[in-house]
Amino acid sequence: MRFSSFLQPLARWSGRAGLALAGLALLPGCKFYDIWRMDGHQSTLVVDGPVARSQRDLFYVTCWVTLVIFILVGAVLAYATWKFKARNAADEHAEPPEQGHGNPLVEMGLIAGSVLALVIIAYPTLTSLWYTYDVPTEEKKDAYEITATGYQWWFKFEYPHEQINGAGALTASNELVIPAGRAVRVNLRTVDVIHSFWIPKLAGKVDMIPNRANFLWLKADQPGYFWGQCAEYCGDSHAVMRFRVVALGPKEFNEWLDSQLQGARSVAVKTAAAGQAKAQFAALRTFKTNEAGVTDKFEVAPLEAWRAKQFPEKNEDGALIAQGKALFTSKTCMACHTIRGHGAVGVTAPDLTHLGSRTTIAAGLLENNREQLQRWIHNPAAVKPGNKMAKGYIDNKISLTPEDEAALVAYLESLK
Repeated sequence: MRFSSFLQPLARWSGRAGLALAGLALLPGCKFYDIWRMDGHQSTLVVDGPVARSQRDLFYVTCWVTLVIFILVGAVLAYATWKFKARNAADEHAEPPEQGHGNPLVEMGLIAGSVLALVIIAYPTLTSLWYTYDVPTEEKKDAYEITATGYQWWFKFEYPHEQINGAGALTASNELVIPAGRAVRVNLRTVDVIHSFWIPKLAGKVDMIPNRANFLWLKADQPGYFWGQCAEYCGDSHAVMRFRVVALGPKEFNEWLDSQLQGARSVAVKTAAAGQAKAQFAALRTFKTNEAGVTDKFEVAPLEAWRAKQFPEKNEDGALIAQGKALFTSKTCMACHTIRGHGAVGVTAPDLTHLGSRTTIAAGLLENNREQLQRWIHNPAAVKPGNKMAKGYIDNKISLTPEDEAALVAYLESLK
């Protein structure tokens, strides 16, 4: 076969690939340099913790070794192709060149090179495995412990050393707050199917397996806001089973713990300004299928957005909030959710005691604002197909008017 006959299909493929990349770059809102960016929310190359850094370094070692192999093999292939290609019709029927099969020097060299490559990869692999397996000895004494439990399709986080009088351990949902600069050991559990716990910038994936205790450890170098998700297919809405990790400095973390240990706040009716808050709730607009529920502003400064959510809104309508609180009980929401201090003690759904202080809802899928909260309450099945809240609407024949939705939103937003 002539060398040119090999180049022709390669040239056609390269041309099509180039056209595809050019077309992608011309899509609305697409910037060409974004195609090559490696610092996204779930980057495994731009990391912020020692565990993720160890795993990234191992990846780099593997890449360098395979790159050297690729260059050597490619160079030999290119040389052989150029050296022995058919240059005319006579060459096509010429005798093949002398073969090197059985040459002991070549074969021993290939074996030695392969062993060397394996050793170069194996040493950092084993070192990384020992390092990431559990909290290092020098950090165990000060390690903070948290238990993460996977549900279809959300995460519950328990703080076993933070006990609430008469109510067990402190519990949060879908937003894991940790102390920055301190090792954190996360016990991994599941109540249904296999899930996989993954925070790319802090630690690798570890499975949550039924009837098996598993764990991982992580540490954030500095305060920050990190994206996480389930990385094991676990049902209809696996792709939207997400969570967030918020790393805080020691003082801010202790302040957060103190506020979380308190029961749900109550808003006095006398603080209401008649009709003021009701006017803030516009009719629910029509959302497109798979429409994003997070604004660009939130994406740019998520940690600052989280901090802003810790304070009550101004001009709260106490009457509307009281109406929402009554609806929360009458619509049987309290059968599944817990709101400490407000009589709701459900255990099968996320704890909502301080829902208003979280930046996301629907397991990290939607930004926690009025519009998105109303969108979620209005039709949870459209946001996250197959979720148990949508099934609860059907089983309990729950229907909500726009006024009911506005009241429930006001109530849930007040839970700081």
